[in-house]
Formats: sequence, structure tokens, C-alpha cells
Amino acid sequence: MTQRKGEKPTISIQEHMAIDVCPGPIQPIKQISDYFPRYPRGLPPGLPHLGALRSALTSSSSSASSTDRTNEETPDRACAGASASVQAIRRDEEPDVEGYESDDSTTLGTLEFSLLYDQENNALHCTINKAKGLKPMDHNGLSDPYVKLHLLPGASKANKLRTKTLHNTLNPVWSETLTYYGITDEDMVRKTLRISVCDEDKFRHNEFIGETRIPLKKLKPNQTKNFNNCLEKQLPVNKTEDKSLEERGRIMISLKYNTQKSCLVIGIIRCAHLAAMDANGFSDPYVKIYLKPDENKKSKHKTAVKKKTLNPEFNEEFCYDIKYADLTKKTLEVTVWDYDIGKSNDFIGGVSLGINANGERLKHWFDCLKNKDKKIERWHTLTNELPVSLND
Repeated sequence: MTQRKGEKPTISIQEHMAIDVCPGPIQPIKQISDYFPRYPRGLPPGLPHLGALRSALTSSSSSASSTDRTNEETPDRACAGASASVQAIRRDEEPDVEGYESDDSTTLGTLEFSLLYDQENNALHCTINKAKGLKPMDHNGLSDPYVKLHLLPGASKANKLRTKTLHNTLNPVWSETLTYYGITDEDMVRKTLRISVCDEDKFRHNEFIGETRIPLKKLKPNQTKNFNNCLEKQLPVNKTEDKSLEERGRIMISLKYNTQKSCLVIGIIRCAHLAAMDANGFSDPYVKIYLKPDENKKSKHKTAVKKKTLNPEFNEEFCYDIKYADLTKKTLEVTVWDYDIGKSNDFIGGVSLGINANGERLKHWFDCLKNKDKKIERWHTLTNELPVSLND
């Protein structure tokens, strides 16, 4: 293209885009935090007063103003010098501030609660008092916290307890007592109480905030122990745990061998924390018992149905005519069912007592044999393991 004398050269858009407008290596863009040090939750306690900061900034600014003002990098150097002075003071007189920024237990909050194991009544009382400094989970900078409890291993909906929900607070005060019934000495040795704090959401899934776990063996019978624990991130649950031993609730059974009538008297007293089998969040439970082996298939007994409850009280007794010597060959199978109209009843859970059992179930059977004419009551854990010999 020819150019007339006196005319300014014109550049096409293609030529303009071809010009190297950014020669040399690309420099990182400075952030605002490079110029102004950030102190979460106010100034750290180890940092000197503002006078020291002002002197550091003033000295850096005065040294920067004495340099050549034509140099475009002078403001950056001045601020960088001030920041370096502040960083030096911080390194000398305070711990690492990065801890404030991390999402560890200190930022999740603390939970204050107490535990009491009532050995006589086989009850674990969990009093949830309050929490402080919970992590905000909602857009308004607050949370709607509640507390839920699980017993590990064997966690399921059947052994879950929860408090009420308190809205728009990071420092909730519940002062609420939740009680597990049917807790045995064996449970106190092998069980761990998991206490989780969650945020309730109406339109989404509830969000996990933090948790703490207490091995029940740390508790002494009939003595209240107070805790004030920092909440931790969610810990993984042992997935190798046998799924067939999922807990479905507790049942209280009494055994007594009547020497005068030569019969075994079995009492079905009550159940607690049964698994919900119906859509309304409840069950319609009843209990069936068998004394095996049952050659004539006449050992089956069952209780009345209790409507819409997970903690039914039956207080029913059943009698088996049997010689005392034959008890060592027998196994008592106890199953709990949910009654349904128009379809098959749902199995909730079961437990077996006898010479082939173990733990508390074996001990209960032996205590019955050793103590004739004495009623012995014990709590037992229901599992989702259905005996092969049973059909509803």
C-alpha cells in the first residue's frame, strides 16, 4: 500500500493484532493482600501496638519517597517494604496466623455436654448443654444447629437420637437430655458414643458441622462426667463392620425356671429404640418367641400388637413345660415384627439366647439355670439377622 507524503500511517486491525504488545515474561498481578497485611479476628495478641506499625510504615514510605519518582515500580516497592517490616515483627512476636485461616477443629466450634450411665436401670443419659462458636453454614452468617447421637459400632436409624433445632445462632443452648435404654455393661466396654452437630436446611440436605466421639468405657457407673470438646471433622466409619449385625433396637426379656411347675417362664417386658418400618416414622411391633429345637412345632408364642410406637411395653409372660435338664439343649429365639395389613409383616430384629449364644445372651441363659425360681431380667440388642428356621 502506497502512502502519500504528509499523511499519518494507518494500521489495519490485522496488523494491530500482530503487534507484540507484551514483550518479555508475564509478571504476576499483585493482590490487595500484598499491600495490606490481614489479621483475622483483630490484631494478634503478640503484635505490638499501632505505633510500631505506623513507624514501620512511615520509615518505609519515607525511604520510598527519596527514590526516583519516575520509576513506575516505586509504589510497589514502598508497600512491599512496609509489608516486609510488619511480617518481620509478626514472625518475632506471634505464632503462625495460618492456623486461623485453616478449617480445623478450632473453627468448627465447641460442644458442652455431660454423660451418666445408670447401671441399675441400664440407661445412658446424655445431656446436651450448649455449643459455642459454631461454623456458619448459611448465607446470613449463622446456622440452624441440632445435635444427633449414634452408638458405634452398629449405627443405624434405630439408635439415633437428636435434639430440637435452634434457628439463626452460632451459640445454641439446648439444655436437653437424651436417653438410651437397654445399655448393658458389655455395651459400656465396646461401644463409642458419636455426637454430631449439624445444620438443618429446609430445602436442601442437612449439613454436617462437626463431631466428637466418646468411648463409653471412659465413664464410671452412676457418676456424671462433664465434657467441653472441640468439634472435629467427620471421621470415617469402619466399613469392614459386619452388616448382618446392624442394630435394630433393644428388648428386655425375663427368664425364670419354676421348679414347682417344671416350666420355663419367659417374659417379654418392653422394647426400646426399634427401627421404624412404616412411612409415618413408626412401627406396629409385636414379638414372637420359639424354643428350639421344636419337633412338634408348637413352641411358637406371640404378643399383642402395639400401634405406632418404637418403644412398646408388652409385659406378657409365656410358659414352656420342660424338664430342667433339657434346658441345656434348648435355644430361645426371639424376633420382633412390624404388623402390616394386606401384605407380609416386616422383620425388625431378633436375638437368640441359649447354650450356643455368647456374651450377654449366654450369660443370661446360664444365670437362669443357676438361679432356679428367680426372675432374671436383661436387655438384649436386636440385630437384622433373621434366624434361618423362622418364617413369618
